[in-house]
Amino acid sequence: MTATPTSPAEAAAFTILCVDDEPNILSALRRLFRPQGYAVRVANGGVEGLAVLDAEQVDLIISDMRMPGMDGAAFLAEARKRQPDAVRLLLTGYADMGSTIDAINGGQIARYISKPWNDQDVLLTVREALERRALQNEKNRLEALTKAQNEELRSLNASLEQKVEARTAELRNAHEKLKQNFLTSIRVFSNLIELREGGTVCGHSRRVADVARKLAVKLGLKPNDVQDVMLAGLLHDVGKIGLPDELLAKPLSHMSGDELGIWRKHPTAGQNALMGLENLRQAAVYIRGHHERWDGQGYPDGLSGLTIPYGARIIAVANDFDGLQAGLFSPRRLKPEEAITFIQQNRGKRYCPQVVDAFLEVMGASDQVSPAGHEIGTSALRPGMVLARDLVGKDGVMLLAADFVLDESLIRQLRELEASEGTRLSIAVRPAQGA
Repeated sequence: MTATPTSPAEAAAFTILCVDDEPNILSALRRLFRPQGYAVRVANGGVEGLAVLDAEQVDLIISDMRMPGMDGAAFLAEARKRQPDAVRLLLTGYADMGSTIDAINGGQIARYISKPWNDQDVLLTVREALERRALQNEKNRLEALTKAQNEELRSLNASLEQKVEARTAELRNAHEKLKQNFLTSIRVFSNLIELREGGTVCGHSRRVADVARKLAVKLGLKPNDVQDVMLAGLLHDVGKIGLPDELLAKPLSHMSGDELGIWRKHPTAGQNALMGLENLRQAAVYIRGHHERWDGQGYPDGLSGLTIPYGARIIAVANDFDGLQAGLFSPRRLKPEEAITFIQQNRGKRYCPQVVDAFLEVMGASDQVSPAGHEIGTSALRPGMVLARDLVGKDGVMLLAADFVLDESLIRQLRELEASEGTRLSIAVRPAQGA
C-alpha cells in the first residue's frame, strides 16, 4: 500500500526524533522522512535522545529497542515524563517481544514497528500517528478555548448583572431626584401664586395640598392619582394670577355680581394655564372642577354628583376647610372645629358624601397626632437632617421644601439669613439620614 503524500506545509509543522545506536539505521530514517518535509532530529542513544527532548519540543519519537546503556523501554518511559504529548513508536525485532510489552506498559507507546520495516508502512504509520496527535491537540485547544470563553462569559454575565444593577440604581436615583426637583418647583410656583395675592393667605395652597393628599390616601387612590391630587392642591389657585388686585383682596361674600362673574373664571384659567404640561394635565382637570358642587350649583360647568372628577371633589373639601379658616369666603375666620362642622353640614349638598366621611376620619385622627419632626434653631442644624415640613420665611416665601436634606452649605446660608434679617428661624426637622 502506498502512503498518501504529506504536503510540505503540513509536514514542516512536525518534528521527529529518531533514536538508535546504529548510524546506518538513523541515516535510513533520515532519508525516509526528510523528503516528506518533516524536521528530523537524531540521537545515537537514550541519553542523547533525552538531551534533545530537553532542548526542544518534538511531535513524534521513534526509538530502537536494543540500545546499550539505556534500552528503548527505559528511554521511552523517561521521554513520556518529559514530553507526554509526543507520539512514541518503537522499533523492535521478533525476539524482543517481551521487552516490547514492557515498553508498551512503561512508555505507553502508540505502536511498535517490526524490523525489517517497509518504508511505505512506516510513512503511513507516522502520518496517521501525527494526524491523531494534531486532532488531539486541536481538540485540547478547542476545549481550552471553550473553557476560557465560558469563564469569560460567566465573568461578563456577572459584570453585566452588576452594571445593570448599578445603572438601574443610577436611573432610579436620577428619577427620584427629578421627581423631587419637580415637586419642589411646583411648591415654589405655588408660593409665588400666594405672593400674587399679597401674602394674605400664606401657606394656604400647601395646607390644601396636604389635606387633599391625606384624603386621597384614605380613599384608596393609586399613588399616581394621589400625586395628581396633591399637585392640584398646590396649584388650584393658579388661575387667580390674572385677577385684579382689588378682587384678590375681597372675601367672596363682599363681591358684586360682576366681580363674582370674573372670579368664577379662575378655575378654567387655571386649567388652561397647565394643559400644555403633560405631567399636570390630570391635575389641571381637578383644578377646573374644584369649585363644582355635589348638588350641581357650582361653577364653571355646573357639574353634579359623580360627574365631578373624583380629585376635584377632594380638592373642594380641602380648599374650603382651609379657606373658611383663612377668611377667604367671609371676613370672619372660622375656628378649625367650626370649619369641620360646616363641611359636615354640607355633606351631600356642596360636598361628596364619601369624601366628607373620609375627611371626618382624617381630621379625627390628625387632631391627636403631633407634626412629624421637632423644631430647632439654626445653631442645632447638622448635615443630613431632613426638613419635616416646608421652611417659609417671614415674608411668606418658601425657602426650602419639605423632605429637603440639609448640607453644610445650606445650613450656613440659613444662619447668614438669620443674621442679615435679624430674625430667628424655627425649623422642623427629622433626624439625619441613617441616624
